[in-house]
Amino acid sequence: MRNFPRPIKKIVVKVGSSVIATELMKPRVAQLKSLVGQIAFLRKKGIKVVLVSSGAIAYGMGVLGKKKRPTDLAALQTLAAVGQTALMDKYTGLFKKNKTHCAQLLLTWDDFDNRKRFNNVRATIEAMFEEGIVPVVNENDTISTDEIKFGDNDKLSALVASLIHADLLLILSDVDGLYDIEKKVLQEIKEITTEIKSIAGGTSKKQMSKGGMSAKLEAVNIATHAKIPSVIANGETKDVLLRVVRRERIGTLFMERDKKVLARKHWISFGAKPKGMLTIDEGAKKALLQGGKSLLLVGVTSFDGHFKKGDVVVVADKKHHEIARGIVNYSISELNKMTTKKGRPEAIHVDDLILGAR
Repeated sequence: MRNFPRPIKKIVVKVGSSVIATELMKPRVAQLKSLVGQIAFLRKKGIKVVLVSSGAIAYGMGVLGKKKRPTDLAALQTLAAVGQTALMDKYTGLFKKNKTHCAQLLLTWDDFDNRKRFNNVRATIEAMFEEGIVPVVNENDTISTDEIKFGDNDKLSALVASLIHADLLLILSDVDGLYDIEKKVLQEIKEITTEIKSIAGGTSKKQMSKGGMSAKLEAVNIATHAKIPSVIANGETKDVLLRVVRRERIGTLFMERDKKVLARKHWISFGAKPKGMLTIDEGAKKALLQGGKSLLLVGVTSFDGHFKKGDVVVVADKKHHEIARGIVNYSISELNKMTTKKGRPEAIHVDDLILGAR
């Protein structure tokens, strides 16, 4: 049996397209029935569940009889719009049969990037919980552009987990977990090291899935930094959700980090999308890496992007290696107009700065 750090009262379940759709882009009805039944059972036991579900584009392809996924944005957004309706019809009907309500919640990165909207999403999910509703979350593919896309629903699920302070993130895929070099499933991982990342190469077995194992590890990294343990498991395993909650050793468990990143700094590091980059000199780099120092304006050698005061930016060295992220005190237009940097406030205050290459 596994030892989770605390009782599981709130869980985010992410399900990949390959788990709920066939390679012919049709619903996997048995899998959907099982998943919904397990979620409804947990809700009746008092466990709050958020379902982050992929599958909209796959379902849209099925409805419209498309055999090849298009590459242009407008066509993908059209498929997503069609598929979201089909997907929610399935979920609504299945939850109704289990005497449970569900509701759709479509998000973009703007909902996390903007602190007011970030807090509003949390309040909405909590209100759904109070009504006994299961939120079904997906990226709003019908309006998302490259500037506001998460990249994959694995990352979205981790951000939602940190947003609601979940007790567990469960990522259901078409693999049994993270395999070692001998193709055996690793049962427990305490830290995502460079070695762990190196064995996570490759992608999901099925072409409809966008996020491979590397994307899942990125999501796990976000969750564990928020002190949320995470499990990657096979969505086809019988009663997988119930068994994971019962602490059975299914899939790969990633332990929470010993030290939780404070909520504001977690948002800076993972929740906000950087609007630009500040390049710094060696002196400023050394000062930052020693810790406890603000980034002084005199240490900034160049800047790029479209940021305003209060936006999150990347801080990089002269080789463009990221060393930190933070909330900038100047807009790029203000920086462009500056004739001198002496005597001015810091570019990023230490309280708004978080170190760490990504």
